[in-house]
Amino acid sequence: MILLSFAGHAQNEALFNRATTYYNEGEYEKASENYLKIIENGEHSAAVYYNLGNCYYKLNQIAPSIYYYEKALLLKPNDVEIQNNLAYAQNMTLDSFDSLPETSLSKLYKSINGLLSFDQWSYTAVFFVFVFVLAYILFYYFRYSSHKRIAFITSIVSLLIAVFCIILAFVQFRDFEANMPAIVFSEELIVKSEPNNRSSQAFLLHEGTKVFVLDELDDWKKIQLKDGKTGWVPSEEIKLLKDF
Repeated sequence: MILLSFAGHAQNEALFNRATTYYNEGEYEKASENYLKIIENGEHSAAVYYNLGNCYYKLNQIAPSIYYYEKALLLKPNDVEIQNNLAYAQNMTLDSFDSLPETSLSKLYKSINGLLSFDQWSYTAVFFVFVFVLAYILFYYFRYSSHKRIAFITSIVSLLIAVFCIILAFVQFRDFEANMPAIVFSEELIVKSEPNNRSSQAFLLHEGTKVFVLDELDDWKKIQLKDGKTGWVPSEEIKLLKDF
């Protein structure tokens, strides 16, 4: 199993280097083909998705470029370079929607919770639990009261920070599981008021627009825009971002 793992990693690395060479030479289609082979081999990384987004952006394919930038951002949410390139690609879309107004408390929560991903909050919690245990042991062995006081305060503060990080990790993971974003791939998509072709048109969307899936019925998905509008679209017209 270890040998197979090394072999697979070496193969993906070779594909990545080949794709990068094609990209630098301006062969964007060949580069994207090699990056896609890496994904087919079961490897999902922000670097691969980011480079795929760059390839499709160079090929002037709006929906795929936004799709792969968004997938890269899911794996590396605070990467400034990915955010900038995604913004450039989104400027090419035809649709523009205003977000629902947020309270100052909601903005503060998002700013704090968005500093790290849920797995990074978990790792931070583990680190502070380790500090708590170490400080507690030192408190037990220290002889002087001043040293004991410092060790005690350090242990209590570390424990509180660990609990805080665990809560943030849990809340963010719950939000991550509940949130189902997708990208519109149709050049022009008629959103229906009900999940059938006979229903009336609710509104119109274009390729590259980001939507959020709320429900599913047969071959239809209920979507919501960031401005709160909802409607139904055929499932094959959009691609879910969390499909890895």
